[in-house]
Amino acid sequence: MQSIEDVRNSLVAQIATSDTPREVLKSGEIKALYGQLSSLAPEERSAYGKAVNDLKVALEAAVADREAMLDDAVVQTLDVTAPWDVNTGPRELLPTEQGTQHPLTKELEVVVDIFTRMGFEAVESRQIDDDFHMFGSLNFPENHPARDGYDTFRTEEGLIAPAHTSTMQNRIIKAGKAKLEAGGHIASISYGRVFRNEDVDATHEHTFYQVEGVFVSDKATLGDMLGVLRSFFESYYGQALQIKTQPGYFPFVEPGLEFLIEKPAALGGKPGEWLEMMGCGMIHPNVLKEAGVDPEKYQGFAWGCGVERLVMLKYGIEDLRHFESGKLGFLRKFV
Repeated sequence: MQSIEDVRNSLVAQIATSDTPREVLKSGEIKALYGQLSSLAPEERSAYGKAVNDLKVALEAAVADREAMLDDAVVQTLDVTAPWDVNTGPRELLPTEQGTQHPLTKELEVVVDIFTRMGFEAVESRQIDDDFHMFGSLNFPENHPARDGYDTFRTEEGLIAPAHTSTMQNRIIKAGKAKLEAGGHIASISYGRVFRNEDVDATHEHTFYQVEGVFVSDKATLGDMLGVLRSFFESYYGQALQIKTQPGYFPFVEPGLEFLIEKPAALGGKPGEWLEMMGCGMIHPNVLKEAGVDPEKYQGFAWGCGVERLVMLKYGIEDLRHFESGKLGFLRKFV
């Protein structure tokens, strides 16, 4: 029995320092212990054999502990939010690729930049709002049929995922009222995601981006609006453009117009081909009143358009769903 204890102490010590602890189990010392069974008296073999088996169980446990310790030693903690050089270890453990902005984000920045250079302030729209800012403040009477044209998402509490960035119009006009009274004007755009209960296809999405513009002063005219919009589109598409308008109905503007541009040659357009780009018009007097502005003294114009439509035309993208697909092949085209 003393020889078994001596072997245990010796092999456990070897296992504790070995990089290949399982090899220690092949030790000739263990075989030698089993070889002694035949030389023992029959009444001694049972206790001796049990002691040798207990030794093997103890050694297996020691090997498992040592292997776990060795595994822990090679585990590398990586901070995936940190630059690579903050982490240590072979680079292949964490393959990296330079990320880029989403094409919608990049183009939205271009749109915002054009308008801010024209003197407009830019504010991000909300992604949850109430019925007043979605409809009431924009001259949609209760139960008005025009409300049915907006397939809105609503929460159980009655809040709304905005279906247009026009929900910011009342806030913008109220915030700029002091400027008007001091002899200035309101010039602001709002931008952000909007949501509608749409069946998704090549030209429809339930989530998309819009840009809304508001201008109010004591002498704003439709001519001013057309000049602003024409300048924007010529800057965005990088060429001179012909424009025209046609009547359109929107409860929050009067008169309401649909704004069209002659299809740019860069997009394969030919003379006489027109593209409807946005709705626009003079802000309805009821909208000004709701924001605390006297429509007898001030007037303004507003417009709104979808960002995806601008980008699709600019780059010849045929399917709206590409923007939300997460397909790297599509996204890499804009790097």
